[in-house]
Amino acid sequence: MPLPAVGRAGHPINFSARLKEALLGCTAGTPVEIWFQDEARVGQKGSLSYVWAPVGSRPPMIRDNRHDTAYIFGAICPARGVGAAVVMPTVNTFCMNLHLAEISAQVAPGALAAVICDGAGWHQTGGALKVPGNLVLIPLPPYSPELNSMENVWDYLRANKLSAGVWDTYDAILDACCDTWNWFVDDTERIRTIGTRDWATVNL
Repeated sequence: MPLPAVGRAGHPINFSARLKEALLGCTAGTPVEIWFQDEARVGQKGSLSYVWAPVGSRPPMIRDNRHDTAYIFGAICPARGVGAAVVMPTVNTFCMNLHLAEISAQVAPGALAAVICDGAGWHQTGGALKVPGNLVLIPLPPYSPELNSMENVWDYLRANKLSAGVWDTYDAILDACCDTWNWFVDDTERIRTIGTRDWATVNL
């Protein structure tokens, strides 16, 4: 049985207990998928990534100082090696609803997806958030981003595709987000390698 995951802040997550609670009332034998979800800002004033270089050197890196920005709402299911994403101009509940609908469409027919996400305001159930019937949201403990494998996906995409880009228009940013995500999900083994977590298993 997998041990509970513990974040940097010392907050444990008893994933099996949370999953059992979330799935109460489900039909016995329903397949369950584990998904990880998060958002990343991509824009002209982007962050820089570490690069390999000889000791003592300072490789030059292009960095834009303009401010146009888009957001990738991304999610992956490492076990199936699939992902679901939408690119939005901002982060809010309306955008999250669109992303949940996209995740729902990518879940295998007849299965239920447990979506692991952080505690952002637009991830809170109730109110205007509309969670499709084949999804349940499992929040991570506060201050524990290292438990969400989507954080590693963002690091990987920035290091390999997005960090050193310069985009003159907002449409160019959108194209870069879409092209980068499509490149990422085109390789199922890459999704599994980056996203798999031993503690995130179905053990009911």
